[in-house]
Amino acid sequence: MKTSTSIAKVCDDIKSLLLEKNAKYGDSALNPKRIFSQSGSTEAILVRIDDKLSRIATRGFRGEHDEDTLNDLIGYLVLLKVAARGHVEPESASTSSSITIDLNQEPI
Repeated sequence: MKTSTSIAKVCDDIKSLLLEKNAKYGDSALNPKRIFSQSGSTEAILVRIDDKLSRIATRGFRGEHDEDTLNDLIGYLVLLKVAARGHVEPESASTSSSITIDLNQEPI
């Protein structure tokens, strides 16, 4: 396979992964619900990038065994670039709703 074809395939795979996760988790990376953490979306993405880099630094790079970690890392870097551009709006009006959790409530 040509290098240019491989690059296109990897980029397409990352794009599909990001769009799938964005739909599945409700745009939580760039428009989080902020249930517990009050960190901004950029700070939260940076923490996730740190976690992925820490995993690689701790265990070493293991090639194909780290494909999920690499995909996540690349995805978070793309999300960081999107956030840095500052052109992000919530996917729907429902993303601005808040959730209240009573931590003193008795377990069911």
